[in-house]
Formats: sequence, structure tokens, C-alpha cells
Amino acid sequence: MFTTLTLSVVLLVLAGVLLLQQATAGVVEAKKEASLNEAAGVFEFMQEQLRTPDVRGAAVHEALNQLADLADAQAAQYRVVILGPTSTLVSAGIRAESVPDDLRSRVEESQGMFITPTEVVFTDTTVDPEPGWAIGASLVGTNGERYPIFYIFPMTSELKTLQALRSAVLVTGAALVVALAAVAYLVTAQVVGPVRKASTTALKLASGQLGERMPVRGTDDLASLARSMNRMAAQLQQRIRELETLSTLQQRFVSDVSHELRTPLTTIKMAADVLYEARDEMSALPRRSAELMATEIDRFDVLLADLLEISRFDAGAAVLALDDADVAALVDAEVAAVVPLADTLGVELSVELRTSDNTAAVDPRRIRRIVRNLVTNAVEHAEGRPVTITLASDADCVAVTVRDHGVGFEAEDASRVFDRFWRADPSRNRVVGGSGLGLSISLEDARLHRGQLSAWGRPGRGAQFRLVLPREPGCGIGHPPLPVIPVDDAPQEVA
Repeated sequence: MFTTLTLSVVLLVLAGVLLLQQATAGVVEAKKEASLNEAAGVFEFMQEQLRTPDVRGAAVHEALNQLADLADAQAAQYRVVILGPTSTLVSAGIRAESVPDDLRSRVEESQGMFITPTEVVFTDTTVDPEPGWAIGASLVGTNGERYPIFYIFPMTSELKTLQALRSAVLVTGAALVVALAAVAYLVTAQVVGPVRKASTTALKLASGQLGERMPVRGTDDLASLARSMNRMAAQLQQRIRELETLSTLQQRFVSDVSHELRTPLTTIKMAADVLYEARDEMSALPRRSAELMATEIDRFDVLLADLLEISRFDAGAAVLALDDADVAALVDAEVAAVVPLADTLGVELSVELRTSDNTAAVDPRRIRRIVRNLVTNAVEHAEGRPVTITLASDADCVAVTVRDHGVGFEAEDASRVFDRFWRADPSRNRVVGGSGLGLSISLEDARLHRGQLSAWGRPGRGAQFRLVLPREPGCGIGHPPLPVIPVDDAPQEVA
């Protein structure tokens, strides 16, 4: 609206200036033509009077005086300045300075009638000079003498006309500006109002208020926009409800299948355990089969437990059993449990405690599961290189990082490592035989604590995972005491 009004005002000003310039030029040109015609007629009359046979000698001055008096009678139209033989005759009300010097010179030097713009100077000093036209010529007496005469045409009435026109243009322009402002406001209210309503409706739809609709009025384009928005909202609501229903069915299916598999799996596991215990009495082929079956059933049991846990997260049924615990002790216990696996793979584990007070209100079972998943994952991908677990805390939170120097992953995969069943290298076999849901469950456990679980990695330079936990429920984590980018790799990163 402001831009439209500004451009309209600029156009009005330009149009007003152009109109005044054209009007002024027209008035000035018309005054010039009228002055020339008037001066030509008066000059011819004066010339005839001056050539009368009895106008000789001293009678010339008297005749010029009479002609000047005659001009005074026409003071409303023009004034004269006559250079007589003995003195200069000037009409009442003006001064001889009203005649430009260059016009005097041209008239004295050559015969003819000349016109030039001038500034009329009045004898009344309280009246400001005003523009006009000065027309000069030479009267010729009977004796052949020349008497320069100048006709002064003030533009008094024309100036009043231009001033009235200027005032009319200003008043009309102001009225048009007010009218344009009113029109712009009305148009803006009619156009911007529905657009703002559409924007508000879109924001409400984006925030989950799928029942929001726009009012439809009329049959114009804005009404068409409202109908399209409402149709889109209805379709979106229907699709989201279908997806919610499908998601609920999928979650229920996973949960039901996991529960239903529990009973037969327990029976199968009992039978497999009996066969596994009696493997020494079997020949080589049955013995190997019993060992493989026991291993895969254990893995299936872990997968089933993880699926049940994922279904609880999806259903929003997961709850915390908070207790004030020493996170360092939980880390030490899980690292000790992974040491046999690390020794088998030739990986050296080390724990670095940077602070002494590392207590926080957490669910110890879930925190141990997060640390177990992170350390086991690091050991599996360390390629025989050392794995370092670092723990530090501040007034707001406790942070744990797990750093390995193994295969790593691409930078763009940092968020995908927590996807369910995601693997950086699908061709790579799992050493531990996990379910592929460990990091996903760890991320959900961290979120359940209102904490953070982040990942950093680069191919061939290893990876680092950082867990940040608030010390108290509902407390912010502020600036974590440990960075997600490892210190040994930070100089190579772009700030």
C-alpha cells in the first residue's frame, strides 16, 4: 500500500509540474503576442500624431507629453518610456529602469520594433518588481529626428492567473492524494485481508490444526483461493488421518507380533539350550548345527526385545524410573562388560574422567543401555584401534563421548546413523550380531531424558558419539562440557 501510494504521489507531482510549466509557457507566449499587437497599434497611432505638420520644434516635446498622458490612460494595459529631445518621459507608477539596457542600445542603433522580457520596477518601493515584456521602437518626427519609445507590459493579471492555477493544482493534488490513499486502503483491505487470512490458516494447518478453514465469500479470485485452500486442507487432513491410522496399525502389528513370538521363542530357546548342552555327545555336523542354532536364537531374542522396546517408544508408553546415579559408575560398569569383546577384537579401551562429580537424575537401566550400545558399536568398527570414553560435567549437564579411529562414515550420514536398521556399509558383516536397532533405541532413551545424542564421523578417521544428559529433570543442558567434534580432529574442520 505504501509503495503504491508513494508512486501515485510522485506521478501526481510530475503531472502537476508539467501542467504548470505548460500553462506558464502558454500564458507567457500569449502575453507576448498580445503585447506585440497592442504595441504595434499604439506605435502606429503615435507615429501619425507626431508627423502632423504643425508638430515642429518645441511642439515635439508637447506632443510627446500628450502621447505619454494618453498612455497613462491605458495604465492597466501598458506603460511607456519616451526618450524626448529634452527629457525622458515615464508613465506614472513605473521607473525608467524597467527598460533593459540592451533594448535601449538596439533601438538607438537600428530601426524597427524589438521585444525582450524585462523586470518592471515600480515607483512604489513596497511593491516588488514583477516580470513583463518591454517593446522598443523609434518615433520619427517631421524633421527626421528619432525619439526612442518603449512600451512596458507588466504581467500582473497573468501572474494572478498563474497563482490561481498553481493553488488549484495544489488543492486538487492534495484531494487526489487523499482519495488515492483511501482507495489504496480499501483495495489493500480487500486483497491483503484474505491473503493474510490464508497465511494464518496455512500456519495453523502446519501446526496441526487440520480442522481450520477459510471463509468463502463471492466468486472472485480470492474466493477461488479460499476454496482451493479449504480443499487442500481437507485432502491434507484425510491423508494425515490415513497415515496416522496406518502408523497405528503398524505399531500395533509390531507389538502384537513381538508378544505373540515370545511364547514359541521361549519354547524353541529351551529346546535349543538342551541341544547345546548335549553338543559334546554329537558328531561334528550336528554339534555345529546346535551351536549355530543357539547363537541365532540368542540374536533373535535380542531382536525381539528391541522390537518390543521400539513399539513402546512408538506408542508413547515408555517411562523413566529416575534415580540419582553416578553416571561415571554406570559407564565403568558397561565398559568392563565390553572388555572381553574388545580383547577378542584387539581393541584397547580407556576411560577418561575429567570431573569428579558426575551425578544426575537418570534411569540407570536406560543409560547403561545407551553406553553399552555406543561402546559396542565403537569396538566393532574400531578396526583394532583404541577406543576412548570421556566423561565430563558442569552445573547443568553430564556429557559422555565415545571415540574410535576406525572406518567412520560420511559427514552427511551423521543423522542417519540413528535410523532403524541403517548400516553405513551394507556389505559389512556385524561382528557382535546386533539387531540393528541399538542406536535408534539409544536416541529414544536420550530424548526420553530430555538429553541429546549426536554423532560425528569421517571415512577412515573414525567416529565420535556424544551423549548429553541434564542433571535434573526439565533442566536445560546449556553448552555441553564436551564437543561433538573430537579434539584430535577439530583443526581439520571448518569453523
